[in-house]
Amino acid sequence: MDLNSVKTALEDLKEPGFRLAQAKRAFYVELLPSWDAVSTWPKALRASLAEAVPWDCLVEAASRTSERGDTIKKLFLCGDGQKIEAVLMRHEAGRNTVCVSSQAGCPMGCAFCATGAQGLKRNLTADEIVEQVVAFARLLKPHAHVTNVVFMGMGEPFNNYNSVLRAIRTLNDPDGFNLGARHMTVSTCGLVPGIERLADEALQVNLAISLHAADDATRDRIMPVNRAYPISVLMSAVDAYAARTNRKVLFEYLLLDGVNDSLEQADRLANLLERNRRLYQVNLIKYHATGKFEAADLAKREAFMQRLRDRGILVTFRVSFGEDIDAACGQLAGKTQVAEAKIGSDLAE
Repeated sequence: MDLNSVKTALEDLKEPGFRLAQAKRAFYVELLPSWDAVSTWPKALRASLAEAVPWDCLVEAASRTSERGDTIKKLFLCGDGQKIEAVLMRHEAGRNTVCVSSQAGCPMGCAFCATGAQGLKRNLTADEIVEQVVAFARLLKPHAHVTNVVFMGMGEPFNNYNSVLRAIRTLNDPDGFNLGARHMTVSTCGLVPGIERLADEALQVNLAISLHAADDATRDRIMPVNRAYPISVLMSAVDAYAARTNRKVLFEYLLLDGVNDSLEQADRLANLLERNRRLYQVNLIKYHATGKFEAADLAKREAFMQRLRDRGILVTFRVSFGEDIDAACGQLAGKTQVAEAKIGSDLAE
């Protein structure tokens, strides 16, 4: 919901100031589906606002649920027809994590990522980012709620820094969605200027670095961003971030067979991160094939993890969600097939 447009519309209608707070509560707290559902308002006022300001800026075009039922992927259409995907992951411990997209497509070209093969279409607005979360919050109510948000979907969040930060502040608003900043994580492929900016923000959001290699030669091969910000430059920025914020940094590491999964590579990673064992943590990730690489087998994954542990590095292995519906790490590509008739009908409504 564009609250500035709502404010203007209410002022034009000479409505009292408390109406804006009511609209905000209806959208972000009560999670109502439309203007017509705001039953505390007169019917004529609801009709006027529905004509002036759209309740939603996204249209849900398709939804897929994993066989285990713990993952739901949704395809959304933006107002200009761009397609984006977001994923809900339901953990056994009662956590419900939404993985959101920050761009339609992605310009970074990481070799292992399906989104990167699309190229960049455009940045998403803060409203388009927030609404991905709200859509899943509506789905979960009244028996559960969104507990975590990760900016790990389509796009590079720091290429759309201002909209991502506005989305975070909107989700964190205690008078609105009220999700704690510590329950939100921003993942970057290594854009140093974004890391530097985030260090100066008065927000306790979490930072994740998509590292995937601990030497420049390997990282150059799979992540073009490394040519602009090689590992030494990236780690200097991360070191400064950690010193400034005293917050833990998560290093994401996909294990690609024959590329970055050797014990030598594990030692290089340990050498890189031992500078700050207290705040630096590795999150190993099983690779979900997108065509160019194969996943390291279980024995290699376990050996890699054990070598890091033997070196005193804090390491975990990410639980896989949604592989059977192309919702796992690196698989989002906006490729869900949707009948054109359905899309046209939804947009018309």
